Amino acid sequence: MTATQNPPAGFSFLVRNSAAQHDTFRDAFALLDKAIAARAFPACALAISRSGELIAYHALGRFTYDPASSSVSTTSIFDLASLSKAIATTAMAMILYERGLLDLETPVTAIVPEFATDNGRRRDVTLRMLLAHSSGLPAYEKLFLRAKTHDELLAAAFTTELTADPGTRAEYSDIGFIILGIALERLADEPLDTFCQREIFGPLGMSHTTFNPPKAWKDRIVPTADECGTDTPVRQTLQSPALPAPGTFRGRVIQGEVQDENASVLGGVAGHAGLFAPAEDVAIFAHAMLSGGRPILRPETVELFSRRELTPPGTSRALGWDTPSSPSQSGKYFGSRSFGHLGYTGTSLWIDPDRQLSVTLLTNRTWPDGQNQAIKQVRPAFHDAVIEALKACGTTQ
Repeated sequence: MTATQNPPAGFSFLVRNSAAQHDTFRDAFALLDKAIAARAFPACALAISRSGELIAYHALGRFTYDPASSSVSTTSIFDLASLSKAIATTAMAMILYERGLLDLETPVTAIVPEFATDNGRRRDVTLRMLLAHSSGLPAYEKLFLRAKTHDELLAAAFTTELTADPGTRAEYSDIGFIILGIALERLADEPLDTFCQREIFGPLGMSHTTFNPPKAWKDRIVPTADECGTDTPVRQTLQSPALPAPGTFRGRVIQGEVQDENASVLGGVAGHAGLFAPAEDVAIFAHAMLSGGRPILRPETVELFSRRELTPPGTSRALGWDTPSSPSQSGKYFGSRSFGHLGYTGTSLWIDPDRQLSVTLLTNRTWPDGQNQAIKQVRPAFHDAVIEALKACGTTQ
C-alpha cells in the first residue's frame, strides 16, 4: 500500500523507510546471499517491519539456478504455500468468529456431516481442534494420487482416518485445514477466495495477493517446481545428478499455479494452500496484526487466536498460528507472545507484538524438486541476524 491510496477507517499505513537497510542488515543479507550460492534456494524476497515502518524490503537471486533466468525483484510474487493457512483461512475464521458465525467448540460434523463416518470419535472433533492442529487427523496424505477431481479429493479428506483421539495430540495437519476451509465456506455461504478478497486483501490494500493469479502475472511469479521429467532441457541444465528424478504429477514447470498437489486438484483454492503474494503484501498483513487487527479485526480477537493453546500438553500451536518453541524456526530471540507460520515452498512470517516487529521471508526452496531442506538452517539464522542488527542499532531489546 502506498501513501496515494485512501485507507479504510482505522487503518494506519505501513510506511516505507528502508533507506538504511543495506547498512543495518548487511549481515542478514549476506547470510541469504551465501544460502543462494549454496543452493538452499534460488530466489528470495524479504520484508521487515517495525513500529509501523517497512525498514527492509529486498530481493536476492534469480527465479531458478539458471544464470539466464529472471532476477528476483521486490515485486516478485511467491507461492505462499501454508502461509495461506494464517493469512487467508485463519483470518477468515477470525472474522467469522467476531460476527458470531463461528463457535470454536462447534463439532465439525455439525457443519460438515460428511466428516461423520462410522468412527464415533470423529464427532468429538471441534473447529478449535482443526485450528489448533489437535483433531487427531494425520499431517499429510497424498490424496491427489487417488482423487482426480475436486469432489473426489474432498471426499477423501472427509474420510481420512484419525491417527489419535481428538484433543490428545498436536500434529500439524494439512488435511485438517482442507476440512476447515470447507467448514468456513459453509458458515459464510461464500467461497474462501471470494470472502478473503473482499474482507481481507481488499481492505488492507494487498493488491497482489490472490488465489489462482491471473495469467498476466506469470512473468512476475517465481517458479516452485519442475515436474517435466529428467529428459527435458530444463532438467538437463538444472538438476544435479545426485538428485532424484522429480515428480511428474503435472508434467510441466510449476509457475503461476499452486505447487501443492492436493490444492491443485482442488482448483487452486484450499484451506491449507494456494495463496500467492509479494513480500510487501505479507508485511502489510503483519502490520494489521501488529495494529490489533485494524481495520479488519478487533485486538481481542487477534489476542485470542495468536495465544498458545493450553492443550494438548506441550503444544506450540495457537489457533491457526504457531508460536516459538525450542528450537524454533523463528530463531532464539522472538518473545513468548510472538506468533508466526511457515510454508512448504520456503516461506515464513513471524510477528513479535512486544517488539512491534514482523519478518517476512519468501523463497522457492522447492525448486526444482523439494528435496533440499537447507532452509531449516537458514531461516532461524536469518531471524537471529535481523534482531541482532536491530539490537546493534539500539532499536530493539
